[in-house]
Formats: sequence, C-alpha cells, structure tokens
Amino acid sequence: MSQPYHVVDLFAGPGGLAEGFSQCRDSNGNRRFRIALSVEKDEAAHRTLRLRAFFRQFDRGPSARRFEKHYYSWLNDGTDQPDWARLFPEEWSTAEAEAQCLELGDAASDRKIDLRLRSVRKEAGDRCIVIGGPPCQAYSLAGRSRNMGKSGYRPEEDERHFLYREYIRILSQVNPAAFVMENVKGLVSSNVSGEAMGDRILEDLRRAGASGIGYTLLPIVSPVSPHGGRGLSMKDFLVRSEDLGLPQARHRVIIVGLRNDLWPNGLPPVEPPTSLPSVTARDVLAGLPLLRSGLSKEPDSAAAWRETVLAAFEAIIGVTAKTDPSVSKKARAIQRQFRALATPERTGAGKPAVSPDCPIDLTNWIVDPRVESVPNHEARSHVASDLKRYLFASLFALVHDRSPKSDEFPDALAPRHLNWKSGHFSDRFRVQVWSRPATTVTSHISKDGHYFIHPDPLQCRSLTVREAARLQTFPDNYVFLGNRTQQYVQVGNAVPPYLARNIAEAVWNLFEHKAQGAQSRRSSAA
Repeated sequence: MSQPYHVVDLFAGPGGLAEGFSQCRDSNGNRRFRIALSVEKDEAAHRTLRLRAFFRQFDRGPSARRFEKHYYSWLNDGTDQPDWARLFPEEWSTAEAEAQCLELGDAASDRKIDLRLRSVRKEAGDRCIVIGGPPCQAYSLAGRSRNMGKSGYRPEEDERHFLYREYIRILSQVNPAAFVMENVKGLVSSNVSGEAMGDRILEDLRRAGASGIGYTLLPIVSPVSPHGGRGLSMKDFLVRSEDLGLPQARHRVIIVGLRNDLWPNGLPPVEPPTSLPSVTARDVLAGLPLLRSGLSKEPDSAAAWRETVLAAFEAIIGVTAKTDPSVSKKARAIQRQFRALATPERTGAGKPAVSPDCPIDLTNWIVDPRVESVPNHEARSHVASDLKRYLFASLFALVHDRSPKSDEFPDALAPRHLNWKSGHFSDRFRVQVWSRPATTVTSHISKDGHYFIHPDPLQCRSLTVREAARLQTFPDNYVFLGNRTQQYVQVGNAVPPYLARNIAEAVWNLFEHKAQGAQSRRSSAA
C-alpha cells in the first residue's frame, strides 16, 4: 500500500473538492489522498467544513461504531448536535487542526497558514497537492453585469480579480507535486484593463512553484498538448459537468498542474474521460420526501397552504383554457391528484432514496442507508402570487418539457416588474425539468427560489437546501451548518464532490503511470 498524498485545500467553502479527493480509494478501500489542511474564511462554511473533517476521522477503527450511533441518532431523531469535543476529543482536535477558519491574504491569517504549511511540507515531501478555487464573483458573468452597473467601478481596483495570486503564493511555498484549480466559466472571457485574465492566470500558474521549476497545465476533458499546455486558452479547460455524469449543467474551468521536475521523461498520454450517460433532475430528486412550502405575509398552516394551491389550480385552469389548452388539461389532471394527496409537511421526515433510473455509482455515492431522515430538507415560505407562478411553471414544464419564458406566462400571472417582457429577464421564474440535468446551482439560490422551482406541481415550491445539495452530488450524510440562507450559499458555491472524485482519480492515474515508469526504468537498469 502506497502512502496517501497530503492535500492542501484553499478557499475550501463547505468542502466539496476535498470530499471528492478524500473519497478516492484503492481496491482495498484505502484513501489515496488525505486532507492535511483546509482553509475557509466564512464562519458558517467553516463549521460545515470542520464537521466533515471530523466525520472522516471515523473511516475505520474501534471508535467508528460509537461515533456512528451518535451521528446518525442526531440526523434521524432531530436532536441537538452532540458535543463532539467532549465525546471524541482526539478526533475533534484533529478536525480543528485540519479545517482552519482563516482568510488568505490577511497578514495574521497568512502567518498561521504558512506555519501549518511548513509542517505539511516537512511531513509530505513531494507527496503533496494543492486544490481549491479562488472566489469567483468578479469573474462570473452575473458578477460582471452587476459591477458594470456600479458608479465608478474600476475592474483593475477590484481585489477579487487578483485573489488567485494567494493561490499562486501557496504553490510557491509548498511546491506540490500537482495542483487543481477550479473557477467559473466567466474566467474564459474576463478582461481587466484590456488584458485577458485567463491568459494571465494560465501563465502565472505555469511559472508557479520554486524558481525555475514551473508546472505543466492539463485540461481534463481535452487531449494533452505536446507543449505542456502552451497554446491552449482558458476555454480548453472548460468542463461540462452534465457530460461527466452529473445531474446539473454546471460549466466550470478545471486546471490540473503537474510539477515539471517530477516528470523528466515527459507526460504520459492522457485521453479525455469517456462521456457518461446523462443524469436528470428526476434521477436524484424523485426519491426525497414530499414537502409543502410555507405561506409568507399571511398566517401559515397546512390547511391554508392547501386552499391557496387549490385556488392557484383554478386560476391557471381558467387563464390557460384558451391560451394553452394542453396546460389547462394537465392542470385539471394534477389537481385531481392533489385533492387525493395528504398535505405534506414542511420538513422532510422519511427515508430518502433516488430514482431507480439513477446510475448505480451515483446512487451509492449519494444514498447512505443509515440516514432515516434526510438533513437540510425544509421548504421555504412563498407569497401566494409566487405560488401561482411556480405552479404554472411546473405544469408548463410537464407539458412542454422546458421552463416557460416570461412572455409565455398568462398576463394574469405576470409580476409587476416594469421589465417583465423586455426580454432581459425572460427566465425570471425558472422551473427545473424532470427529464434533463438541472441548470447551474449558484449562490443566488440563497436570495429567492425563482430560478430553482421544483418540477413537481404537487409540491408547488422552490428547491430545499438538500435538493440543491443532491444536484451538486453531496452525499445525504453531509450536513450543512449555519442558518438556511448560509446553507444555500455554501451549496451554491461548492465544487460537486462526485466531479471532484473523478478529477482525483484522473490525477492519481497520472501519478501511478509515473511510478510504474520509474519502476520499469529501475528494472531495465538492473
């Protein structure tokens, strides 16, 4: 058994990238990567990160069974979170050392990080990698649109454009054998003062590490350039998650770097991963307990919600009878089902599952048979007028297999937005569609659910934190801490762990190829 690589996770969020790397195992179930340090500045995300670091301490060993009893009782019985530091002081201390609530670029934080990095480097030697995604708000298309609307905004003065330099600084300190950097697709087209940020970042990454060493950059979905990534642009590193077996059309830049001096005989041939069957929203959402939304701006109860939704059915049946008879017909059929259905609760008590059509590997990744009551599965409250729009959108999608545009909403359901039919916000209310991968889950889900309407009209609501987490491929036993808004932000900003595991396996295969080549050369010399 070879020793695992030590992993330093920067800008870690709730730990999606680290989760994927930590679950990359050999045929005997041994971890190929061990998370040595995770750094995250947001306090709520750090609490989630630390809890997961603690969870991983019980992979094996005599205390694992006792831990599982406490952990799953907490999840399934709805009790207060146990005092982990009292119950398992050694493992909790290890988790606190691993998951650090620090801000890269802050002088005091950097001193603490650098001290820890020296310890990691001393222990790991060359068996160390760095992963992470510098904050992306300044690069994202939505963020750039918002920034353009700010009076006096100057991109070259926005420090968020240059946080990647903190990532570069760590590379120069640690000199890892490899790194993985993730960012939004907006990085492909981002410019500052006329300079393409993508080109600058790629060149800085190539030159990273100790002086004169540098890194060869690899795209994981394109054949490797014979020039070590030179000549490639940022768009060559763009990954389409839906092509790699994820239930979400999430497009992100993923850059893998390999330290040049560790590959004296050149890189092995690297072929793009085989495209996997498409995974739909239904595959991962259909097995979760049904919920009702709450009512905001008026007294909420199961009976009041039920009457509100029944009234919404009647309104939609009436206004679509002539404009879209197929939707009106579908509304009548679903209304009959709704009348026969017991009103669901607002929180998800009940054993979670996935659709029988979900691929078995993803099913095993998400579902934990020990989870009897899935965490983070509580519906939001919505105003009655939005419930009508959510209901219409989900019915429209059942009929037309797509989300309606704003000009397809009946006038009686249109919100009082001056730009409603301008074409600039044509998908202001967007329902996810059962039959295809979901649209990109982003942190905007923390503000409202209009872009993330549940496809089931019987539930008439937006997605819960757990449903967003499933689209992001977090396992059901992964608990998000903080208030609900903070939980949504964590999920929206995360790297999908299932994708991260596949990246980890690709990186490990490169290391294995190098090790086999070295062994072959030693045998030939003998």
